[in-house]
Amino acid sequence: MKLASCASLLLSLTTGGALLAASPVTSFAPPSSIISTKLSLWSRSLPMSTTEAASTTTTTSTAPTMPTHSPATSLPNQIYKWRGYDIRYQVTGPPNADHTLLLIHGLFVNSDHWRKTLTGLHPLNDDLHNSNNNNNNTADEKQKKKSTIRIYAIDLLGSGWSSKPSKTDPMAQAVSGENGRFTNCNSTCYREANANNTNNQQLLKKRPTKIRSSSILQNAPLGTASGGNRLAYSLELRHPLNSPYNFYTWAEQIADFTHDVIHSNHHGHDDGVSSASSPPKVTLIANSIGTISSLQSILDEPQLFNGCFIINPNFRELHMAEIPFSPLTMPLVRTVQSTLRNNGHGLFASLAKPHIVKEILKEPYAVVDAVDDELVQVLLDPLLTPGADDVVFDTLSYSAGPLPEQQLSSRYYPKETCPTWVVYGEDDPWTPKKRVESLTKVGTRGESSTVERIVGLEGVGHCPHDESPEVVNKLILEFLDRLSG
Repeated sequence: MKLASCASLLLSLTTGGALLAASPVTSFAPPSSIISTKLSLWSRSLPMSTTEAASTTTTTSTAPTMPTHSPATSLPNQIYKWRGYDIRYQVTGPPNADHTLLLIHGLFVNSDHWRKTLTGLHPLNDDLHNSNNNNNNTADEKQKKKSTIRIYAIDLLGSGWSSKPSKTDPMAQAVSGENGRFTNCNSTCYREANANNTNNQQLLKKRPTKIRSSSILQNAPLGTASGGNRLAYSLELRHPLNSPYNFYTWAEQIADFTHDVIHSNHHGHDDGVSSASSPPKVTLIANSIGTISSLQSILDEPQLFNGCFIINPNFRELHMAEIPFSPLTMPLVRTVQSTLRNNGHGLFASLAKPHIVKEILKEPYAVVDAVDDELVQVLLDPLLTPGADDVVFDTLSYSAGPLPEQQLSSRYYPKETCPTWVVYGEDDPWTPKKRVESLTKVGTRGESSTVERIVGLEGVGHCPHDESPEVVNKLILEFLDRLSG
């Protein structure tokens, strides 16, 4: 029972689910007494000391290593060198395709979570094209050329088979996307600090300067679990631990990957500097908190992207702006977060077993048959590599950063050139249905909504792309037709 309680609490912390269950009015947490009770139960299950905890996870000699090919997709695992770190990615589809997709995963998973998109989108595209030609369509419809698609999927820094540096390492601190981001700090962003050669200088001229803001936003527009609107008096954007594992870092990784890999692989494009033909605009496909990194990348460099397809956005109920009476409740949450960072490694090791992970995954998955051994393997193996547990606990302490409604309401969001659709599972226990539906009301005051279309999928949970891939892939193809339209 103690192990089950630990698993439940860790999962709750990870997702903002059971521990911070939504109330009927807002996405706020339950009374602090419930948090205290769960904290007490959990803390009694921890190892007696950090030494004991550490000893259970010192298994680097037996830690898994990245296979040459993904077991889930059979695609080669490739490495992109980003700011001195290794970033794993996969790619499928012809170069110079009509559409270029970049898939952004959610929390603590990796690019293999897109296994059914990477392997299923192209066959579905072929089937639909052949079906159109065989049906009683007009001659013009039959002559319509099949669109080609190139799909990239990456592991964000700290996730999957990508590097997992210590948050305090000076090199990791230097790559943080928070550097140079806020008006009340004197740090320098990575690109400016490393613009010491001709190529970097030319690239900087082609890319927009960071939009600097205060690290604390006042009266930021957010939603509620009941579908209402509210203004957050204070929205803290800076990571409380000054960690590089933040949405601004991941947003810059997405933009740099687009420049350095996608554009470089485009025919006629030479090292991201000059091109005989225009490099492709990229369509971002994001799940869960990958949504926030994607939206931030669009805000930072809108010229790179032509659309954003969101699958089950995450509203981050552990964010300070989401928790009611935060002066009272945040100390309790901070206690849990600190204890996890200092003493949680034994707990992590005890939970990182295939049969336990399979049961944990069945909570967000409404289609439990999709939780197969392959999924467990490709998600768990990278979590057993050195540094993964530290990244997990560090991220669980990230009670700050941007939020979806605030991002979509920004006057800088390019809704005319970057349409946004949202698809979600109606049986997702972590994402309030009414709050998702209320995204149709999000946008600049007096103008149309930033989100064009929202589709709910009955009987599907938090990961529709893996639970109901045929439906989601078809919607992705519809979105691509919309972008071509």
